[in-house]
Amino acid sequence: MNTTELMTKLESRFGRVFIHLYNGLAIVGLIAILAALGHGSQLIAFPAPSATSAFGTIRFAGESFLATSEEAGNARYKVLAKHLARRYRVANDATEQMVEVAHEAGQLVGLDPLVILAVMAIESRFNPIAESVMGAKGLMQVMPQQHQDKLAEHGGEDAVLDPSTNILVGARILKDCIRRAGGLESGLQLYAGAFSDQTNQYAQKVLAEKDRLAQVLRRVERASTRPGQITASINPSS
Repeated sequence: MNTTELMTKLESRFGRVFIHLYNGLAIVGLIAILAALGHGSQLIAFPAPSATSAFGTIRFAGESFLATSEEAGNARYKVLAKHLARRYRVANDATEQMVEVAHEAGQLVGLDPLVILAVMAIESRFNPIAESVMGAKGLMQVMPQQHQDKLAEHGGEDAVLDPSTNILVGARILKDCIRRAGGLESGLQLYAGAFSDQTNQYAQKVLAEKDRLAQVLRRVERASTRPGQITASINPSS
């Protein structure tokens, strides 16, 4: 059976979905599947895609960062996501994605991801479509008219409500503010448009939230080391 006959058989039996698969699969793999079908073997069932959450699929710099904390094997993401979901009454699958993208953005711009998460908590309470009376939008409450240059590479002002774009752009704005103001606390005040506030009220709120998140992680880390400490006390020579 030649390739044309195989394609005809696929299209007549399974529809165009297999044609798309054919274009993306290696020829050898496709022939192996067809051989199994030709001999009456049972069709391999491809796993169905998981249901899309209300938050949707976060996309970050053109890539999907939807991988769950189980897939990433990162207990820190999982713990923070559960804490934030409870505290701010947000779906856990949504907070998992926000936490992961915050870590990616932090690595890219050179910021503590806990600071980024703390800013989201204070600015929007993790509501991706939050909008202030002043026109600030999204998780990090970005002002699109003031940051058109940063949004341009993501498609323009409309991208401000894309969660991953909002987190990345917000993190870049905050990094710029810290550099211009000369420090984290004063940078946070500049980010909030409250640089003249001598009490640094906004910065104190963000840093207090950041400390709460750090405490959550410390509690988990202490709990994870406890069994090893017990074992060491039982077996001092080990």
